[in-house]
Amino acid sequence: MYLNSNIKFLRKKKGLTQVVMAEAIGISRSKLAGYELNITPPLETVLKIADYLGVSVDVLLRQNLETFSEYKLRELLETDRYLSGRNLRILSTTVDAEGRELIEVVSQKAKASYLAGFADPDFIGELPRFSLPFLPADKKHRVFQVDGDSMLPIPEGAWIVCEYVDDWRDVKDGEKYVIVTEQDGVTFKIAYNHLKGEEKLLLCSGNPIYKPFEVKAEDIREVWRYRLVMY
Repeated sequence: MYLNSNIKFLRKKKGLTQVVMAEAIGISRSKLAGYELNITPPLETVLKIADYLGVSVDVLLRQNLETFSEYKLRELLETDRYLSGRNLRILSTTVDAEGRELIEVVSQKAKASYLAGFADPDFIGELPRFSLPFLPADKKHRVFQVDGDSMLPIPEGAWIVCEYVDDWRDVKDGEKYVIVTEQDGVTFKIAYNHLKGEEKLLLCSGNPIYKPFEVKAEDIREVWRYRLVMY
Protein backbone atom coordinates (compact mmCIF):
# COMPACT_ATOMS: atom_id res chain seq x y z
CA MET A 1 0.00 0.00 0.00
CA TYR A 2 1.39 3.40 -1.04
CA LEU A 3 -0.92 5.72 0.89
CA ASN A 4 1.70 7.44 3.03
CA SER A 5 4.25 8.06 0.29
CA ASN A 6 1.56 9.13 -2.20
CA ILE A 7 0.18 11.77 0.16
CA LYS A 8 3.63 13.30 0.54
CA PHE A 9 4.44 12.99 -3.16
CA LEU A 10 1.23 14.64 -4.37
CA ARG A 11 1.39 17.39 -1.75
CA LYS A 12 4.89 18.34 -2.90
CA LYS A 13 3.94 17.93 -6.57
CA LYS A 14 1.21 20.53 -6.05
CA GLY A 15 3.58 22.86 -4.20
CA LEU A 16 1.68 22.66 -0.91
CA THR A 17 3.15 22.96 2.55
CA GLN A 18 1.97 20.62 5.30
CA VAL A 19 0.41 23.61 7.07
CA VAL A 20 -1.65 24.65 4.02
CA MET A 21 -2.86 21.15 3.21
CA ALA A 22 -3.63 20.23 6.82
CA GLU A 23 -5.69 23.37 7.27
CA ALA A 24 -7.59 22.72 4.02
CA ILE A 25 -8.71 19.24 5.10
CA GLY A 26 -9.31 20.18 8.72
CA ILE A 27 -6.53 18.37 10.58
CA SER A 28 -3.36 19.42 12.42
CA ARG A 29 0.00 19.68 10.67
CA SER A 30 1.43 17.06 13.02
CA LYS A 31 -1.28 14.56 12.03
CA LEU A 32 -0.57 15.13 8.34
CA ALA A 33 3.15 14.65 9.00
CA GLY A 34 2.33 11.34 10.65
CA TYR A 35 0.16 10.26 7.72
CA GLU A 36 3.06 10.98 5.35
CA LEU A 37 5.33 8.70 7.37
CA ASN A 38 3.66 5.50 8.54
CA ILE A 39 0.36 6.29 10.32
CA THR A 40 -2.82 5.21 8.51
CA PRO A 41 -5.54 7.92 8.57
CA PRO A 42 -9.16 7.07 9.45
CA LEU A 43 -11.44 6.41 6.46
CA GLU A 44 -13.14 9.81 6.53
CA THR A 45 -9.74 11.52 6.44
CA VAL A 46 -8.56 9.32 3.55
CA LEU A 47 -11.65 10.44 1.61
CA LYS A 48 -10.94 14.10 2.31
CA ILE A 49 -7.29 13.73 1.31
CA ALA A 50 -8.16 11.95 -1.95
CA ASP A 51 -10.77 14.58 -2.78
CA TYR A 52 -8.39 17.43 -1.98
CA LEU A 53 -5.52 15.96 -4.00
CA GLY A 54 -7.79 15.10 -6.94
CA VAL A 55 -7.28 11.35 -7.15
CA SER A 56 -9.37 8.30 -6.38
CA VAL A 57 -9.00 6.47 -3.09
CA ASP A 58 -8.03 3.35 -5.03
CA VAL A 59 -5.18 5.17 -6.79
CA LEU A 60 -4.03 6.77 -3.54
CA LEU A 61 -3.83 3.36 -1.87
CA ARG A 62 -2.65 1.02 -4.62
CA GLN A 63 -0.54 2.97 -7.14
CA ASN A 64 3.06 4.06 -6.57
CA LEU A 65 2.69 7.52 -8.05
CA GLU A 66 6.40 8.24 -7.78
CA THR A 67 6.95 5.76 -10.62
CA PHE A 68 4.51 7.54 -12.98
CA SER A 69 5.85 9.48 -15.95
CA GLU A 70 5.08 13.21 -16.07
CA TYR A 71 2.57 12.58 -18.86
CA LYS A 72 0.78 9.80 -17.00
CA LEU A 73 0.69 11.82 -13.80
CA ARG A 74 -0.65 14.89 -15.59
CA GLU A 75 -3.31 12.75 -17.27
CA LEU A 76 -4.32 11.34 -13.88
CA LEU A 77 -4.72 14.78 -12.35
CA GLU A 78 -6.71 16.37 -15.19
CA THR A 79 -10.04 17.94 -14.29
CA ASP A 80 -11.88 15.30 -16.36
CA ARG A 81 -11.66 13.12 -13.24
CA TYR A 82 -14.71 14.94 -11.91
CA LEU A 83 -17.05 13.95 -14.72
CA SER A 84 -17.97 10.53 -13.44
CA GLY A 85 -17.83 11.31 -9.74
CA ARG A 86 -16.75 7.73 -9.06
CA ASN A 87 -13.35 8.66 -7.72
CA LEU A 88 -14.45 11.25 -5.22
CA ARG A 89 -15.43 9.00 -2.34
CA ILE A 90 -16.87 5.76 -1.10
CA LEU A 91 -20.62 5.95 -0.44
CA SER A 92 -21.47 5.49 3.24
CA THR A 93 -24.52 3.29 3.78
CA THR A 94 -26.36 1.15 6.34
CA VAL A 95 -27.52 -2.47 6.20
CA ASP A 96 -29.90 -4.72 8.13
CA ALA A 97 -29.02 -7.91 10.01
CA GLU A 98 -29.05 -9.89 6.74
CA GLY A 99 -26.71 -7.45 5.00
CA ARG A 100 -29.42 -5.81 2.87
CA GLU A 101 -29.00 -2.10 2.29
CA LEU A 102 -31.44 0.17 4.10
CA ILE A 103 -32.89 3.51 3.00
CA GLU A 104 -31.65 6.39 5.14
CA VAL A 105 -33.93 9.40 5.72
CA VAL A 106 -32.54 12.95 5.44
CA SER A 107 -35.00 15.38 6.98
CA GLN A 108 -34.97 19.15 6.51
CA LYS A 109 -33.19 19.41 9.86
CA ALA A 110 -30.57 16.81 8.89
CA LYS A 111 -29.89 18.59 5.58
CA ALA A 112 -27.99 21.30 7.45
CA SER A 113 -25.41 18.71 8.55
CA TYR A 114 -25.50 16.46 5.49
CA LEU A 115 -22.78 18.21 3.49
CA ALA A 116 -20.33 17.84 6.37
CA GLY A 117 -21.42 14.31 7.27
CA PHE A 118 -22.36 12.49 4.05
CA ALA A 119 -19.02 10.65 3.94
CA ASP A 120 -19.01 9.86 7.67
CA PRO A 121 -20.33 6.35 8.42
CA ASP A 122 -21.21 7.43 11.96
CA PHE A 123 -23.36 10.33 10.71
CA ILE A 124 -25.13 8.14 8.15
CA GLY A 125 -25.61 5.44 10.78
CA GLU A 126 -27.49 7.87 13.02
CA LEU A 127 -30.09 8.76 10.35
CA PRO A 128 -33.53 7.12 10.54
CA ARG A 129 -33.77 4.21 8.10
CA PHE A 130 -36.22 1.68 6.72
CA SER A 131 -36.70 -0.62 3.71
CA LEU A 132 -39.04 -0.66 0.71
CA PRO A 133 -39.15 -4.21 -0.74
CA PHE A 134 -40.50 -3.12 -4.13
CA LEU A 135 -37.43 -1.01 -4.98
CA PRO A 136 -34.59 -2.65 -6.98
CA ALA A 137 -32.24 -4.44 -4.59
CA ASP A 138 -29.20 -3.68 -6.77
CA LYS A 139 -29.62 0.08 -6.40
CA LYS A 140 -28.87 2.33 -3.45
CA HIS A 141 -31.75 4.55 -2.30
CA ARG A 142 -32.08 7.44 0.13
CA VAL A 143 -35.02 9.64 1.16
CA PHE A 144 -34.77 13.44 1.29
CA GLN A 145 -37.36 15.89 2.62
CA VAL A 146 -38.25 18.72 0.24
CA ASP A 147 -37.38 22.19 1.48
CA GLY A 148 -39.18 25.21 -0.03
CA ASP A 149 -41.51 25.62 -3.00
CA SER A 150 -39.02 25.59 -5.88
CA MET A 151 -40.13 22.17 -7.17
CA LEU A 152 -43.90 22.56 -7.28
CA PRO A 153 -46.18 20.65 -7.62
CA ILE A 154 -44.05 18.62 -5.17
CA PRO A 155 -44.68 20.66 -2.00
CA GLU A 156 -42.45 21.65 0.87
CA GLY A 157 -42.22 18.93 3.46
CA ALA A 158 -42.83 16.04 1.03
CA TRP A 159 -40.49 13.04 1.16
CA ILE A 160 -38.79 11.96 -2.06
CA VAL A 161 -37.18 8.57 -2.64
CA CYS A 162 -34.02 8.88 -4.73
CA GLU A 163 -31.60 6.46 -6.38
CA TYR A 164 -27.85 6.97 -6.15
CA VAL A 165 -26.18 7.94 -9.44
CA ASP A 166 -22.75 6.33 -9.57
CA ASP A 167 -21.68 7.92 -12.86
CA TRP A 168 -22.71 11.56 -13.23
CA ARG A 169 -22.46 11.32 -17.01
CA ASP A 170 -25.71 9.32 -16.80
CA VAL A 171 -27.65 12.39 -15.65
CA LYS A 172 -30.52 12.80 -18.14
CA ASP A 173 -31.76 16.17 -19.34
CA GLY A 174 -35.08 17.24 -17.87
CA GLU A 175 -35.19 14.68 -15.04
CA LYS A 176 -35.31 15.52 -11.33
CA TYR A 177 -32.26 15.01 -9.11
CA VAL A 178 -30.99 15.77 -5.65
CA ILE A 179 -27.58 17.36 -6.12
CA VAL A 180 -25.19 17.79 -3.18
CA THR A 181 -22.66 20.58 -3.74
CA GLU A 182 -20.09 22.49 -1.74
CA GLN A 183 -21.92 25.80 -2.21
CA ASP A 184 -25.59 24.87 -1.90
CA GLY A 185 -25.62 21.67 0.16
CA VAL A 186 -28.62 19.46 -0.66
CA THR A 187 -30.58 20.81 -3.65
CA PHE A 188 -33.59 19.24 -5.42
CA LYS A 189 -33.79 20.43 -9.05
CA ILE A 190 -34.40 19.55 -12.69
CA ALA A 191 -30.98 18.89 -14.24
CA TYR A 192 -29.51 19.37 -17.70
CA ASN A 193 -26.22 17.62 -18.38
CA HIS A 194 -23.45 19.88 -19.72
CA LEU A 195 -20.63 17.84 -18.22
CA LYS A 196 -19.03 16.69 -21.46
CA GLY A 197 -18.56 20.13 -23.00
CA GLU A 198 -18.58 22.52 -20.06
CA GLU A 199 -18.04 20.30 -16.99
CA LYS A 200 -21.23 21.69 -15.46
CA LEU A 201 -24.82 20.80 -14.64
CA LEU A 202 -27.59 23.31 -15.30
CA LEU A 203 -30.16 23.17 -12.50
CA CYS A 204 -33.71 24.45 -12.96
CA SER A 205 -36.71 24.74 -10.65
CA GLY A 206 -40.25 23.52 -11.26
CA ASN A 207 -41.46 26.88 -9.98
CA PRO A 208 -40.73 29.54 -12.67
CA ILE A 209 -40.08 32.30 -10.14
CA TYR A 210 -36.69 30.72 -9.41
CA LYS A 211 -33.89 31.28 -11.91
CA PRO A 212 -31.75 28.41 -13.27
CA PHE A 213 -28.15 28.19 -12.14
CA GLU A 214 -25.06 26.15 -12.96
CA VAL A 215 -22.85 24.00 -10.74
CA LYS A 216 -19.33 22.95 -11.66
CA ALA A 217 -18.52 19.24 -11.70
CA GLU A 218 -15.66 19.81 -9.29
CA ASP A 219 -18.11 21.22 -6.70
CA ILE A 220 -20.52 18.26 -6.85
CA ARG A 221 -20.33 15.71 -4.07
CA GLU A 222 -23.33 13.44 -4.68
CA VAL A 223 -26.09 12.94 -7.27
CA TRP A 224 -29.40 11.16 -6.54
CA ARG A 225 -32.10 10.54 -9.16
CA TYR A 226 -35.69 11.17 -8.09
CA ARG A 227 -37.84 8.04 -8.14
CA LEU A 228 -41.08 8.77 -6.26
CA VAL A 229 -42.70 11.08 -3.71
CA MET A 230 -44.31 10.24 -0.37
CA TYR A 231 -46.64 12.69 1.39
